[in-house]
Amino acid sequence: MSPTSETAQGGRRLVIVESPAKAKTIKGYLGPGYVVEASVGHIRDLPNGAAEVPEKYTGEVRRLGVDVEHDFQPVYVVNADKKAQVRKLKEQLAQSDELYLATDEDREGEAIAWHLLEVLKPKVPVHRMVFHEITKDAIREAVANPRELNQRMVDAQETRRILDRLYGYEVSPVLWKKVMPKLSAGRVQSVATRLVVERERERRAFRSAEYWDLTGTFATGRAGDPSDPSVLSARLAAVDGRRVAQGRDFGPDGQLKGASTAQVLHLDEGAARGLAAALESAAFSVRSVESKPYRRSPYAPFRTTTLQQEASRKLGFGAKATMQVAQKLYENGFITYMRTDSTTLSETAVAAARAQVTQLYGADYLPDRPRTYAGKVKNAQEAHEAIRPSGDRFRTPAETGLSGDQFRLYELIWKRTVASQMKDAVGNSVTVRIAGTASDGRDAEFTASGKTITFHGFMKAYVEGADDPNAELDDRERRLPQVGEGDALRADEITADGHATKPPARYTEASLVKELEEREIGRPSTYASIIGTILDRGYVFKKGTALVPSFLSFAVVNLLEKHFGRLVDYDFTAKMEDDLDCIARGEAQAVPWLKRFYFGEGAAPKGSAADAGNGDGDHLGGLKALVTDLGAIDAREISSFPVGDGIVLRVGRYGPYIERGEKDTEGHQRADVPDDLAPDELTVEYAEELLAKPSGDFALGKDPVTGHEIVAKDGRYGPYVTEILPEGTPKTGKNAVKPRTASLFKSMSIDTVTLDEALKLMSLPRVVGADAEGVEITAQNGRYGPYLKKGTDSRSLENEDQLFSITLEQALAIYAQPKQRGRAAAKPPLKELGTDPVSERPVVVKDGRFGPYVTDGETNATLRTGDSVEEITPERGYELLAEKRAKGPAKKTAKKAVKKAPAKKTAAKKTATATATKTAAKTAAKKTTAKKTAAKKTTTAAAAKKTATARATAASKASAEE
Repeated sequence: MSPTSETAQGGRRLVIVESPAKAKTIKGYLGPGYVVEASVGHIRDLPNGAAEVPEKYTGEVRRLGVDVEHDFQPVYVVNADKKAQVRKLKEQLAQSDELYLATDEDREGEAIAWHLLEVLKPKVPVHRMVFHEITKDAIREAVANPRELNQRMVDAQETRRILDRLYGYEVSPVLWKKVMPKLSAGRVQSVATRLVVERERERRAFRSAEYWDLTGTFATGRAGDPSDPSVLSARLAAVDGRRVAQGRDFGPDGQLKGASTAQVLHLDEGAARGLAAALESAAFSVRSVESKPYRRSPYAPFRTTTLQQEASRKLGFGAKATMQVAQKLYENGFITYMRTDSTTLSETAVAAARAQVTQLYGADYLPDRPRTYAGKVKNAQEAHEAIRPSGDRFRTPAETGLSGDQFRLYELIWKRTVASQMKDAVGNSVTVRIAGTASDGRDAEFTASGKTITFHGFMKAYVEGADDPNAELDDRERRLPQVGEGDALRADEITADGHATKPPARYTEASLVKELEEREIGRPSTYASIIGTILDRGYVFKKGTALVPSFLSFAVVNLLEKHFGRLVDYDFTAKMEDDLDCIARGEAQAVPWLKRFYFGEGAAPKGSAADAGNGDGDHLGGLKALVTDLGAIDAREISSFPVGDGIVLRVGRYGPYIERGEKDTEGHQRADVPDDLAPDELTVEYAEELLAKPSGDFALGKDPVTGHEIVAKDGRYGPYVTEILPEGTPKTGKNAVKPRTASLFKSMSIDTVTLDEALKLMSLPRVVGADAEGVEITAQNGRYGPYLKKGTDSRSLENEDQLFSITLEQALAIYAQPKQRGRAAAKPPLKELGTDPVSERPVVVKDGRFGPYVTDGETNATLRTGDSVEEITPERGYELLAEKRAKGPAKKTAKKAVKKAPAKKTAAKKTATATATKTAAKTAAKKTTAKKTAAKKTTTAAAAKKTATARATAASKASAEE
């Protein structure tokens, strides 16, 4: 049926997609007769706290949101911010004759479609509409050929969701008790954190080795040209047949590894300089020339992880930013679906790519037959194409009309796709060995390698980046002089070069994604959110592009390794992924698997995750038993790490610190550690510096008026001064006395502040004077800076110094000026994003009281954790506004409810009095007695329930995802 013929037949079809932007694009292709609405992501999920769980559920179900005693039945609730959208969808469905569920064709998209069915309960025909690109032909094809909902995919996604909830909600509270409140654990996030921590451990344990070699510049003695240089640079490779040690020959302990000293020569500075001197007058000649053919095949088209890696290398995008930009390119019809593990191109795509190769580069660059890339990674998502430009003819970047980040990412995808259908690059690689005899008779051999590319092939379109910024890219040529065996060479210069081995590089987002994929941990489509989670939780922070673990993550990983070893074991996590895929394929059942994981019940299939060994004594018979037995966990031990010389780093509830000796003993020292200090930079020497810095209270002297001691302290919220009250001063009750306290000005330092300055600070607020009506004006220092206060009228001051210097005349002059309405004059936008596709109004980023936010003048949406003014894309801004609109206006029911309650009670009393009968009186008495009895019996239970509710609500803040 044609997508536009239903109008003639009088039908009305409701199509539901995930996002408003996607809805707008698809609506343009479907035309009249179709109503396209967005669910704005998931409409239903496990509850985010006990308050969201229906009253009929009690006990563990309220805490977990999963009924573990009854086949792990999940309790799904409509998200609070989606109720308005669900109501809108139901209204649209009531007016429709057919329903098309057009969510993404992956596990999560299938689950969203299932949840829509469960909530909307349609009474009209339902179709599952799937497509991999948003183009006119693809959308019409999808309408004409719908399928049924894939229940297996739904079951697999449900199992993952339940598993991640159990993992997060059971393990996270252990971290709260033993490390710090508000932490989280997750099936993949904890393993990803462990990888970053282990790399930092390697860096801390690393010992650098120094080694030397020689570099020689040799001349052929003839005039050179670009194709035949006259000189070449070669590095010393061997002396008397013994290979000269290079960095790869040393282990992390700084010692030579594997090879014996008889095979490898380790040159120190003296030996290297001595050999260089001995070779000054040596004659050199070409010992051998080895030439090999060079061939390089094009890279496969992008899948999710390779796109994230390459966008990081070439464009500097984080994984999250890459996926956000790719999502918008997909929704607006520029690329195919961007969550895929496939490198396969459709016949249409291959034809489009080959056509552009001929058009842009010529027939010489087109192979005789199309190239196929059929390989898929293990634990792959459902079958999709590779990520490529959409349509049966690829638009060049210039033809798209895109700009900014979207243009750059589209160009990357377009180049990679076209290059994948081009010929190999070919050329030659050459190795030249140069020999010379030193004055002391030693034979020295230098080597130089070169590469020439005779046909660039696919490299004309695209060359892949490298994780190592110093690595040489594939298209880089190194031309050597055209020399033959026995040719004499002149040594123009021989220098001794010193080197030192370097610790293993920290992970970047790109290399961490690569590592997770190679270890087959988690799903590639979730890696961006996993990295975002460990950054948001403070487990990892960025230094440039490097991912640096915090000291907090060391404590968390330490606990997990020692007491939940299997849960963060790499092989166990990978096998768990296999198990979940077996469930998706129908080869295993979800409930028995969950019972083994949670309760330890039933025999585990050979080779499954539940059958995996642990090797560290972990007694995991089931997750529940493991998180119940916490007696062996020593909170102080797992958060303590020796630095050296008796200094220990500890991770406290308010951050990391170092100490030497026991608290309250002679010689005890303690110092806070900067939050942004990389763990491998905490050396004994630096720790000594921190301990040597003055810490604690700085005694400034006594207040001449009160006689109280005045001290300066470095508090959690910055340096401040305060007074020490005499012993016996009441601290609580009606007669409590609070010490005078004042924060230091920004221009002051805790170790230079004087007694006079402290007394001036504590004298605030300062009375400036009174106006003509006798109203007192004071100068005060507040949360948002210095200001004047006259009654309820306050005015900001320009700087802190004015608190002490401003005169009454100056203050009156300020009050004589008209007061600015609102907090201040409107600030200029921080960033302009473009026109919102829904409201069609200009969207900008502004700075608000609670941080930056996006607005179109009608709707405001605060930027989330992970969003930044510098990196936010227009599409991300539109998405935040769409989500805020879906929540609807803020409710204003609290005050009304309080006011109405007494009226209801009064009415009830009047009714009860008017209709009082003997039976009613007995009933009322019975209810009252029952309530009193229940109240007595449940006093303890209520307290317990309150604690459980608080715990469950806090658990909602912990990540229940991977």
